Amino acid sequence: MIQRAMAFVEKTPDEETRVQYIEALRKVTEGKIHVEVERARLTRMRVEIYEKRGMIKEACDTLQEIQVETFGSMERREKTDFILEQMRLCLAKRDYVRMAIISHKINPKYFEREDTEDLKLRFYELMIQYDLHEENYLEVCRHYQQVYKTKCIGEDVQRWPAVLQNVVLYLVLSPYDNEQNDMLERIKLDHNLEKLELCAQLVRSFTTMELTRWPAVEALYGGEFRRTDVFSSETEDGHKRWAVLRDRVIEHNIRVIAGYYGRAKLERLTELLDLGVDEVEKFLAKAVVGGTIYARIDRPAGIVSFEKPSDGEDQLNMWTSD
Repeated sequence: MIQRAMAFVEKTPDEETRVQYIEALRKVTEGKIHVEVERARLTRMRVEIYEKRGMIKEACDTLQEIQVETFGSMERREKTDFILEQMRLCLAKRDYVRMAIISHKINPKYFEREDTEDLKLRFYELMIQYDLHEENYLEVCRHYQQVYKTKCIGEDVQRWPAVLQNVVLYLVLSPYDNEQNDMLERIKLDHNLEKLELCAQLVRSFTTMELTRWPAVEALYGGEFRRTDVFSSETEDGHKRWAVLRDRVIEHNIRVIAGYYGRAKLERLTELLDLGVDEVEKFLAKAVVGGTIYARIDRPAGIVSFEKPSDGEDQLNMWTSD
């Protein structure tokens, strides 16, 4: 009966009558498990009208009432599509906490099926927006990697270059750790990377133990990358990410210096890093706290020591190795 009644929704004479008709059917189906799928579809219709009227909060709150993940009679594709709509509306409402919670209802392994590419792309596009808001660049990179691995993207020469470029840019924006370094080494092996000359050069500069001076980086990459969405010179986020890239270049240079120098004068470090003394100290302190280098600053002497004192156990190990 409900299914037959739903067929008349499209035949209502005007929008107001349609709303009243949908609400009547939703009231009838409330709490009845045998028509839970029909109630979910009716709710989706109601939400579309809310959104059409610009009532995003009401649309989001109404859609959250339906817990489709518990529905046994609804097909998995329709469930996933429903959850993606919940995620999209949470983003539109700027409810990022709830959006993150809802995203865990979708198992990414489901997207390994051949007929789910459209849902996969929608899911990762939403996750990219969420992690960009959180400034979690390593997660953004992972999402773009999943998009890049999608068959329809990989086979489209018009689309994969932009996606691979975003993988690289967000990866170098990520804070340095073993995982980020491992991902850089693996992306360097991608045969498509050489087709993106600037991206390949940027990856090499972060994976070789050589100084990369920021003025040179700005001159080499600024003209091209500042026109991308990632580093757009016309947006506040673009300026912020460009500043983050500068920090990552300086942090890389500090790791290089710590690898080659046992001790260095602060004055010399300011020349190598193109920074003032205060900024050099700030970046050194950040690297030490992050555990990427060992350093001690002798301010009266103006000397930085990168040699970690060996304890008794280290000394014994060195003797036994001799």
